[in-house]
Amino acid sequence: MIVTKTQLVRLCPNQIMTKQLVALCDYRRYCWNQGLATWNDMYEANTINPIDNPKPNQYRVRNELVANKEDWQDKLSARCLQLAIKDLAQAWQNFFDKAQPDWGKPQFKSKKAARQGFKTDRAKIINGKLRLDRPRGVVKEDWFDIKLAEKPQMTKLLTVSILKESGHYTAALTYQFEPKVKAKTGQKTAVDVNVGHFNWTGGNLQVLPRKLVKLYERIKHYQRQLARKRTVNGLKTALKSCNYQAVKNKLQRDYRKVNNIQTDLLQKFTTKLVTDYDQIVIEDLDVKAMKMGIASKGLHRSMFGKFRQELVYKCKWYGKELVLASRLYPSTQRCANCGYIKTGPEKIKLAGNVKHHTKHNEYICYQCGYKADRDENAVRNLLALAK
Repeated sequence: MIVTKTQLVRLCPNQIMTKQLVALCDYRRYCWNQGLATWNDMYEANTINPIDNPKPNQYRVRNELVANKEDWQDKLSARCLQLAIKDLAQAWQNFFDKAQPDWGKPQFKSKKAARQGFKTDRAKIINGKLRLDRPRGVVKEDWFDIKLAEKPQMTKLLTVSILKESGHYTAALTYQFEPKVKAKTGQKTAVDVNVGHFNWTGGNLQVLPRKLVKLYERIKHYQRQLARKRTVNGLKTALKSCNYQAVKNKLQRDYRKVNNIQTDLLQKFTTKLVTDYDQIVIEDLDVKAMKMGIASKGLHRSMFGKFRQELVYKCKWYGKELVLASRLYPSTQRCANCGYIKTGPEKIKLAGNVKHHTKHNEYICYQCGYKADRDENAVRNLLALAK
């Protein structure tokens, strides 16, 4: 089975290539805006006179932009324009599908946006460095390979998406590889996800360790600073302030640290599960509905959805079985010893049980007297669903 994978790598360009990357980011934004304006004009003309004006599509819009290219565009990559229009066509297709996660009408890109970037499908990995496609009007002496902060996992690339944020450049290197099926162990496990920690038969994983809590406190401090500056000085004046931009860069830096820490935790945990176990049981949670409750911030930071997403594709890659428990399965309320299910006033809630004065992490069965930790009891109930 051939699968597509992406590796995120920090780029370390020199001064000459930094200018080239800035120019390509601006050119991508220019192509997107010109393509969107052309698309809208073609659509309006088709609405007025559909006989003489066909509906806009990727090829008509691209040919229109290529026919009207300026001389300065020859010094930039042609694939930047073509892939921008291709992504624009995909954005219009997603607009008619409300099930998409970021559903909405395509909008014009702003040069003031915090994130800028471009995409190419002609990049190569040469001696551990990234080589972008050199345009016709640029000589070899003005074009250099870009150093990577870590060793790439591939030699051939499909596409490269370069993102600029806070003066730093990150490349998403997309490639294909054939995963090897992991050896069978004959073991099975179940994972009970909770706010701040995941429990399974081998122990528990702290999804929100102390270093993450400190980072979130710092993020909260920076957010208050920015809000105070906008309130006192006004939005337009605050955005022009160097002090405001410095605090904003610190905020974005801490957000990157949080994302890197949590991604590393989940990747290592899911890889351990598919390596040590053949069957994995998890709950089919309605994460969007759960985020509407009082624990929405904790649920968002615990990354329930991302954990399931990674586990699904890794089980498919490495030949392991993933069992999803029904959303109505009472893993928390059911006794793992006798099967009694608590209902009504005996239910365990976030604060525990008011009737019997038990804590939120205690499970006491009033039929057989079974006592256990609430999360361990849920893991045993989920494990009973494994074949």
